[in-house]
Amino acid sequence: MMKSTLVLLLAGIAAFLTLAFRPAAEPKTQIFLVGDSTMSEKADLTKPERGWGMEFGQYFDGSVTIRNTAVNGRSTKSFLREGRWAKVLEELKPGDWVFIQFGHNDSKAEDSVRSAPAQTLYRQLLTKYVQEAKKKGANPVLLTPVGRRYFDDKGKRKDDHGAYPSVVREVAKAQKVPLIDLHEKSWAMYSAMGEEGTRPLFWSYLNGYYQPNPVAPAKNDNTHFSEYGATRVAQLVAQSVKEQNLALASRLARAPYDGKYAHDLPVVLEPVFKKDTFNLTKYGAVADGQTLNTEAFRKAIDACAVNGGTVLVPRGLWLTGPIVLKSNVNLHLATGALVQFSAKPLDYPLVSTTWEGEEAIRSQAPISGVDLTNIAITGKGTFDGAGDAWRPVKKSKLNDSQWKTLVASGGVLNDKKDFWYPSASSLKGNQMAAAGTLPKGTDPKNLDDIRDYLRPNMLSLTRCKQILFEGFTIQNSPAWTIHPLLCENITLRNVTAKNPWYGQNTDALDLESCRNGVVEGCTFDVGDDGICIKSGRDEQGRKRGVPTENFIIRDTKVYHAHGGFVIGSEMSGGARNIYVNNCTFMGTDVGLRFKTARGRGGVVENIFVDGVDMTDIAGEAILFDMYYAAKDPVPLAGESTAPPVMKAEPLNEGTPQLRGFRIRNVTCKGATTGILVRGLPEMSIKDISLENIVLESKKGLVCQEAENIRLKNVTLLSTDTAPVMEVQNSRNIALDGIRYTNGADLLLRVTGDRSKDIRLANTNTKQAKKDVELGQKVAKKTVVMAKR
Repeated sequence: MMKSTLVLLLAGIAAFLTLAFRPAAEPKTQIFLVGDSTMSEKADLTKPERGWGMEFGQYFDGSVTIRNTAVNGRSTKSFLREGRWAKVLEELKPGDWVFIQFGHNDSKAEDSVRSAPAQTLYRQLLTKYVQEAKKKGANPVLLTPVGRRYFDDKGKRKDDHGAYPSVVREVAKAQKVPLIDLHEKSWAMYSAMGEEGTRPLFWSYLNGYYQPNPVAPAKNDNTHFSEYGATRVAQLVAQSVKEQNLALASRLARAPYDGKYAHDLPVVLEPVFKKDTFNLTKYGAVADGQTLNTEAFRKAIDACAVNGGTVLVPRGLWLTGPIVLKSNVNLHLATGALVQFSAKPLDYPLVSTTWEGEEAIRSQAPISGVDLTNIAITGKGTFDGAGDAWRPVKKSKLNDSQWKTLVASGGVLNDKKDFWYPSASSLKGNQMAAAGTLPKGTDPKNLDDIRDYLRPNMLSLTRCKQILFEGFTIQNSPAWTIHPLLCENITLRNVTAKNPWYGQNTDALDLESCRNGVVEGCTFDVGDDGICIKSGRDEQGRKRGVPTENFIIRDTKVYHAHGGFVIGSEMSGGARNIYVNNCTFMGTDVGLRFKTARGRGGVVENIFVDGVDMTDIAGEAILFDMYYAAKDPVPLAGESTAPPVMKAEPLNEGTPQLRGFRIRNVTCKGATTGILVRGLPEMSIKDISLENIVLESKKGLVCQEAENIRLKNVTLLSTDTAPVMEVQNSRNIALDGIRYTNGADLLLRVTGDRSKDIRLANTNTKQAKKDVELGQKVAKKTVVMAKR
């Protein structure tokens, strides 16, 4: 008894000492926001108005607390007289920060309660706020008033704040405190977006969807922000904190990408819809799988588009021809709804469109929209594109039993009997010289005999804005599955795309010449590339000159596909600022696939990948290839596997460029090659960083015609170790902290008379039978090995 009592006593003393001497938690840094309605919290979140201070906290880490004391309608004068500044001073502690932004209400000369003339009282009160914050040991920051959306009749900037911004700048300089020139920064953003493009920043853009009184005229408010606008302004302020390297910058939230912060990432505007619902059945639709409901879909969408709302597709099997979307319509598929598109090509008129990055005449897409704003497809139902009625099939992609079954089902074979086509019309189109594209000026009436060949992409949007795709399954596409072209502000969330693994050209997602978007929580299992970034092909793509940019791709799984995440090969307009995080590729031919070819032109740059896991990759886990030849990435039976002839050609506008990739935290269990980098002799692949990577594969690293390549903490568990790493005609290659299979035959082979500046550091070279082998034309000083 005494022993157990003693044990308990000692345990209690230990617990007390642990608590008594535990280091105190570091106090959080407080940022007080002092200002007006453009900054303040809003009590009623059912209304669309937001202050930028409400969104500011997302750009800081957990060590910062935002204290938003800003109040609607206040000026420097009224905020002080109401005792609000005194309350802030009471709570300020040394080391806290105070962001001060006034001016919107100070300028109201007719209002004696709030008016503070710029050169006198406004200047005096700003100085007072700064000096009193300093006395409390806090860090004041002055902000010029955020811009109002004032454009003249020519779409040019109008004066919106008079002398007030200048006074703020002068006070900041005189008091030697940081200045965030939010007036100029916001106007730089407004000018870049244009008069029409800035409307979504302000809450009255959404007025029609939130009016308390539906019969009241819409209010035109060019001062107060929507959630999107408030977020964009908060982003500007956070970026300024970083740009000025304020001490507070160490507390900014980092993004999961090398060197990036949360405020660097794109902000995406989602659509908003009225609550009115239009049930498809009220427009004559019949869910029997036999009745063609094309006209019912048209009528329901037309009715909904008048004032906006949702078209509801209830549970059931709905046969239809093409569906054409309209602005302000959310097409919602209820759980259990299956929209089955017709398998008859004649149900799809021939239209002017694009095909694989070039202008073309094709059949109308099963789902399409042109020049639309504020659109969505949502719900947990399914679209089936009847792709089997359109797609040709290679014999080499099926086993004998599957091939015999397919041939017996109908259709025709080519002369070699190695390609099946759904019809003679489809075969005839494939035998044309311009297979795949036809001149846009072609008269569709002259194409009736090959219309079966002109298969469409399944979901095609052109020049649309504010797009939401969420929750649905889309399958059995005739060609590309989801294809936004020249679109902005795109959200794909929890969408599933499924196509047969042998399906020709059945990419899951092709983002072509689009800007600003997020793809998250999706699942893709298709016959061609999974997630694909494009921007037009060759001369037409370069002439268009619109890159795909500012996309976040995260939390997405890709099963069968030619590539998990892909850029190219149609990238002639360029691609930049793409962020990929937390994705899984299982059984794709290639994992990360960056492909292009001579003639494409275009620049791909600023690509960030962090957190990709892969299994059972048939080809390369990570591939940079400037010799794309429009073949399957893993050669089929009988196809040539010979490497390309690497001979320099003159530089021209068709010379593509791949540069500025940051890839971290990648694992792959099973691949033919871990990393293949293959540039052009006249244009090397440049500035690639690969860090914290583990790859289990047959071959390790092959690097040809590359420059400024850095591998750090990369593990190459290759079975072919003669060599583990091969470098040919490449320059400035840093191999730092390389781990590899113990007992490897050769760690590094360097060939090519243009190879130089290759550094091997922090690597145990002794576990290989031979560390370095140099080709005949490689100088001994080319490779420098730093001792471990």
